[in-house]
Amino acid sequence: MTSLPTADVYGVTLAANSLFEVVVDVADGLQPLPEFIVQPGTAAVINAGFFDPANGLTTSYVVQNGQIVADPRQNDRLMQNPSLTPYLPKILNRSEFRRYRCGEAGQELDRYAIARHADPVPPHCTLQDAIGGGPRLLPEMTLEAEGFTDPATGRDAIGSTQQNARSAVGILPNGDVVMVMVAQRPSAPTASGLSLGELAEFLRSLGVVEAMNLDGGSSTSLYYVGNTVFGRVDAQGNAIQRPVKSVLRVREKGNGRMRDDG
Repeated sequence: MTSLPTADVYGVTLAANSLFEVVVDVADGLQPLPEFIVQPGTAAVINAGFFDPANGLTTSYVVQNGQIVADPRQNDRLMQNPSLTPYLPKILNRSEFRRYRCGEAGQELDRYAIARHADPVPPHCTLQDAIGGGPRLLPEMTLEAEGFTDPATGRDAIGSTQQNARSAVGILPNGDVVMVMVAQRPSAPTASGLSLGELAEFLRSLGVVEAMNLDGGSSTSLYYVGNTVFGRVDAQGNAIQRPVKSVLRVREKGNGRMRDDG
């Protein structure tokens, strides 16, 4: 855990092409993060894609084993919301964290990337898993391009400049994957957390070169080696445990190498 002036940051780093892999899990409805942990070989779990808490449907694309298993276009509260109509092309083409299998047959390796939903899969690779989030945080922030903000109207769908609990995923130059969760302070429930800009700078300080924001606020949660930490606190300083739609799960394939960053 890293203690910053306004937040505590918990992190896990997965070594590229170790015997662990980052996969996507999605619930039929909504479920608490600990319920995603019961699957065998789970080493770490972090909340991931955006969803509508009113109907339990995703507002982010989720791809599992190469197939779309959660589609925001099937969420009428998103697609038929007149206030969101001008932003739908951007919302449906937000950033996503991807796992590819790349290389010649029999010699394939996992490769992780952050791309927009409409971006093509690289040559000699197949898309295995993907989870939408956004905006991209590094190498540059894409709030307006992904429909989160609109300077003309003052729109800021995720309170990007406010301090809050946050979750994010990033990639180091060597391909290692970094997952971080920003927790508010129980002693300062209304004045703690990080803005997206502060989160981006923290990730940059770790050497991260590509990064994407995940669902934050009350969804913020991370599990690692038997411990679950929740990021958002209520006015009394108590941790908020909100069920979520999807997660990134670190799954053990064998005796791999993973580092606890906090």
